Amino acid sequence: MLQGKVAVITGASSGIGAALAQRLAREGVSVVLAARRWEKLEDIATAACEAAGPSAKVLPLRCDVTDRSQCERLIATAIREFGRLDILLNNAGRGHFASIEDTTDEMIQSMFAVNIFPLWYTTRPALRQMKHQGNGHIVNIASIAGKIGLPFNSAYVAAKHAVVGFTHALRLELAETGIHATVVIPASVLTEWASVTEGAPMLPMFSVSGPIIEKIAEERGVSLPPIEGVITAESVAEKIVACLHHPVAEVYTHRGSHEFVVLSARDREQAERHQIPAVIGERGVYEQFHRK
Repeated sequence: MLQGKVAVITGASSGIGAALAQRLAREGVSVVLAARRWEKLEDIATAACEAAGPSAKVLPLRCDVTDRSQCERLIATAIREFGRLDILLNNAGRGHFASIEDTTDEMIQSMFAVNIFPLWYTTRPALRQMKHQGNGHIVNIASIAGKIGLPFNSAYVAAKHAVVGFTHALRLELAETGIHATVVIPASVLTEWASVTEGAPMLPMFSVSGPIIEKIAEERGVSLPPIEGVITAESVAEKIVACLHHPVAEVYTHRGSHEFVVLSARDREQAERHQIPAVIGERGVYEQFHRK
């Protein structure tokens, strides 16, 4: 079903994007890989080439998704090289780690510049080609942070909520056109994401706060949100590829995450009670780190 199709993947030099590159190449999809880090991108392109079937091709392109002209050139190059564009995977993104009062204007601007504005930069030119073809699929990678609140992530949470809203609006505009739009909702994924969050690396806080959170939950007799723990980028890629075969509106990659989102929508205060041990534990660790 996917063999012979053409896909553009942003943020393809690591994590979910890199896993998607290899997984789609194995499906016989010709993939255009976009990222800023050229050396890492070349490594991923080589791995994708090794995974590719005889009909698939791999084209790495340096692209900073915060630059509209580079995004437009990325889409134009993909269409020029392959004659079509079937799948657009807007995966590029970055997190941040700061309390609301410590979140600077520069952080806010950066979070939206990386996570939100590129959705228009890539989707607008991609849609022109997909509408000409009469088919296509646009997949935007959001986060569980796009559905619920998380502490010390306000700019990222706001940005990922915007990704979800953008995709829902896109779906309605594309209804009955033959072009699909999907938003992916991952929770914790084993990537470098938590090590490169803006403001400060978030990974050290996770490492320290975990046992504290469990102790607080036990003391209060509160169960933590029943969301599956860390999974691999390859597992996420598998779920996205399944969606490309059988399009759906939303893909929840972790067991329990959809149920918790539904609870949050129905009774946010009840859902927040399950989050309070994490909030208290992370607040104490954040204040420790911030004092340093």
